[in-house]
Amino acid sequence: MAKIKKLHPEEFEQECTTVWSFRRRGNWATHNSKYRGNWAPEVVRNSLLRYSKEKDCVLDPMIGGGTTAIECKLLNRHLLALDINPDAVELTKTALNFECEYNPKIRVELNDARDLSILKDESIDFILNHPPYADIIKYSEKQIEQDLSNIHDLEKFCDEMEKVAYELYRVLKKDKYCAILMGDTRRNKMYQPLAFMVMQRFLKVGFELKEDIVKHQHNCKATGFWVNKSKEANFLLIMHEHLFIFKKI
Repeated sequence: MAKIKKLHPEEFEQECTTVWSFRRRGNWATHNSKYRGNWAPEVVRNSLLRYSKEKDCVLDPMIGGGTTAIECKLLNRHLLALDINPDAVELTKTALNFECEYNPKIRVELNDARDLSILKDESIDFILNHPPYADIIKYSEKQIEQDLSNIHDLEKFCDEMEKVAYELYRVLKKDKYCAILMGDTRRNKMYQPLAFMVMQRFLKVGFELKEDIVKHQHNCKATGFWVNKSKEANFLLIMHEHLFIFKKI
């Protein structure tokens, strides 16, 4: 295993408001921003510290580039890390190849988040979930038929996310929390509140909304190009996401 010089962020302060803004992406441990759409390690760290404790059993059903796995190892949380994409599974395993003071149980497996039959009812202490925002970023270019990032129709995407929400509700313990980061999009230049559409599906399966945190997006790709497009076509650039904290009552 590799030895990392800097295992934790410098001058980290836990967030205490409903607006989060991280101008610099985390540069500790094995974090990197090369995996498109990866969420900021600061989001994961803040969420883990506020809504879980050491040795809790955490679930991330769409692990992506491994951000949650890295933070769980650093903060001593047991984790089941899943993804439908084998590339994400391998990236996460690689990202965990470092030494630190803790050695929690972290399993990384190939799995569809709509079917969590590998888990018993009410077996998880905290859930972190960063799904694709429909087909804004296509992670498998239709090579994986069930990949949510290949769905263009927003209602169909929400139908599939409702299946995910149902499973997350089932496996989460009572009075525990589920954090999900979602962004919005546009169709034909008109604003589509995808985050709130997904939020409604989570409420539908039984979750209650504890917090709606607005996360400021920084360093979006092609910002200069899109600034000009924004002026020419008269539309505003979407520069925020919603981090919903749901509770199972």
